[in-house]
Amino acid sequence: MEINKSIIGMVHVGALPGTPRNCLSIAEIVEQATSDAQKLEQGGVDAIMMENMHDRPYLNRQVGPEIIAAMTAVATKLRQAVSCPLGIQILAGANKQALAVAHAAGFNFIREEGFVFGHLADEGMMNSDAGKLLRYRKLIGAEHIKIYTDIKKKHSSHAISSDVSIDDMAKAAEFFLADGVIVTGNATGEEASIKDVQAVVEAVRLPVIIGSGITVKNIADYWPYADAYIVGSSFKYDGDWQNEVELQSVQAFMVRVQDLRNSN
Repeated sequence: MEINKSIIGMVHVGALPGTPRNCLSIAEIVEQATSDAQKLEQGGVDAIMMENMHDRPYLNRQVGPEIIAAMTAVATKLRQAVSCPLGIQILAGANKQALAVAHAAGFNFIREEGFVFGHLADEGMMNSDAGKLLRYRKLIGAEHIKIYTDIKKKHSSHAISSDVSIDDMAKAAEFFLADGVIVTGNATGEEASIKDVQAVVEAVRLPVIIGSGITVKNIADYWPYADAYIVGSSFKYDGDWQNEVELQSVQAFMVRVQDLRNSN
């Protein structure tokens, strides 16, 4: 997937079998996810990413076969339903599993957490996995799938790496062969620091992606710096990530994006 001021819309897959909030069948979950993805594509986004955010509380790195099977079922259907580039994240930190699903379903990228430097996530300690993940990607012949990794990830404590700046962490991700880095706020829906974004952009040659807090009102502030923008909450009814995608919100957002593109 080539990144150039791209808008990546989020599909938050319904709670999967075996997770505390699951109340739908696989068929119903697939139907909801497909509907969201089609509205995102109809609204004009450049790419779509799916994520099992409704599976809270998350497991640390290890998710059950029922999760992988369900995510593969959803991913396969999404690949049939839309034509734009697709990505996947499997929470929490199940990066090898996400890569396997992406490879099986014909996806273009994964969102990764814990690539370099350990951190204390709300699921517990998460050690870095760049070496294992890139070897796994090579092993299964999935080198065409891009790995975009969070740095100083949201929903996490970084006290253990407090002496490592965000730009130095980005440099480490670049050195360890990430395909792009993601900068976020402290939590889902919270704005990233523009100062942090600028520092990362100046530090690496990799694509820099904003991973949270982008809205129709603030995207102009970030437009000069980032290469792509992951948008979730702003595309949902009432701006709540837990709700379905609202086509009108996507269309209004993309009108603003087109204005910004035309002004360059």
